Amino acid sequence: MVDLSFPIEELEYYLLIAVRVSCFVFAAPFFGMNNTPNYLKIGFSLVVAYLLYGVITPHVYIDYSTPLTYASYVLKEAITGILIGLGAQFCMTIVSFSGTLVDMEIGFSMASQMDPMTKQNTTLTGFYYQYAFLLIFIVTGMYRYLLQALAETFALIPVGQTQFSILGMYQAFVNFMVDYIAIGFQICLPVFCTILLLNGILGIMAKVSPQMNMFAVGIQMKVLTGLGVLFLTTGLLPKAADFVFEEMKIVIVMFVKAMGGTG
Repeated sequence: MVDLSFPIEELEYYLLIAVRVSCFVFAAPFFGMNNTPNYLKIGFSLVVAYLLYGVITPHVYIDYSTPLTYASYVLKEAITGILIGLGAQFCMTIVSFSGTLVDMEIGFSMASQMDPMTKQNTTLTGFYYQYAFLLIFIVTGMYRYLLQALAETFALIPVGQTQFSILGMYQAFVNFMVDYIAIGFQICLPVFCTILLLNGILGIMAKVSPQMNMFAVGIQMKVLTGLGVLFLTTGLLPKAADFVFEEMKIVIVMFVKAMGGTG
């Protein structure tokens, strides 16, 4: 007969791994999309947790005296997984920020609709950037990097030994906000500079020919020029995605250091 018995400590250790993995899956980009069925996320999390359970050695069992103490370990693992996933998800919001800036310049800022992937109102260019960057995210294999980063966190932050550094998390958020604005403007810079130049030309034409209705003419020219620049700069999106993905790696490393007591 097959012996399926196992010590309760092993089950508790596996459940802590599953908590960190599942919270990461629900918060990370691509894995945690709202249009992905929750049953699929749960099943994927349990499978990944089982694989990591067999890889992580040695198993350091959690020593606790009351159920409340074990619940505190579960909470630590949940926060750890959520922060690692959010570190990657925050970087994907740079794309929406860039799309909003582009639509403000073109004149599409009022044409927003609900994005089924994020459950937030997104402008037209924001949709374009989001799905383009998500496609590049899949093609370049960044989802494999996220899973690899999650697996490596168990070596840097052993199960049940998370130590949150408030100063480290604060510094990580400050550095991210600086890069958030810088990278966002770099992505929308071609459209921003072109529309700025077009506004200058329209201003000169308004002075030279005051009888022309530059407001009506300018709206149409901004739309056509903006769409033309977006079409011509499509080949630059992979380079722009590199900025976002590099920032994603930096943010995840900073968050892991802040939770590992080294930040």
